Amino acid sequence: MVGVPHPEQHAPLLRLLGLATRQMATDLNDKLVEAGITGHRDSWNNVMPHIPASGIRLTELAARANMTKQAMAELVAEIERRGYLRRTTDPADRRAKIIEFTDKGWDLVHTALGALGELEAEITGRLGEPAVRQLRSTLLQILDRPAYTRQDRSSGPRP
Repeated sequence: MVGVPHPEQHAPLLRLLGLATRQMATDLNDKLVEAGITGHRDSWNNVMPHIPASGIRLTELAARANMTKQAMAELVAEIERRGYLRRTTDPADRRAKIIEFTDKGWDLVHTALGALGELEAEITGRLGEPAVRQLRSTLLQILDRPAYTRQDRSSGPRP
């Protein structure tokens, strides 16, 4: 309703970003189901976007997603059982495995990217292109700050 304040208008930014992320993830899942992809779990969003085209080792994948190696291994195994990922031997180190998309996984990636494009178009239709450009710019400014290691964060921010 126009003129009525949103109930979350005074919420912390982290909550608003989380709610917006949750809404977009739900909308993405709905679009994937519409496209005939079932069984996709929200937890896969902690894995799939972090896998580059060339593949990735489990340790690096877990670090990118800010997860423990054990939790990531469980998610990767689940997605692998569903046929979207495979593990191959790392040519640089025969003891290590590279996690990469299967053909079925690439089909999912392309479907998801198309669905995300549709979601962005819907948001642009509601907010207008200038507002979406500003939102993207603002989010990039939030992300553009010095990265701290876990050790740095535990001792507090640097001056």
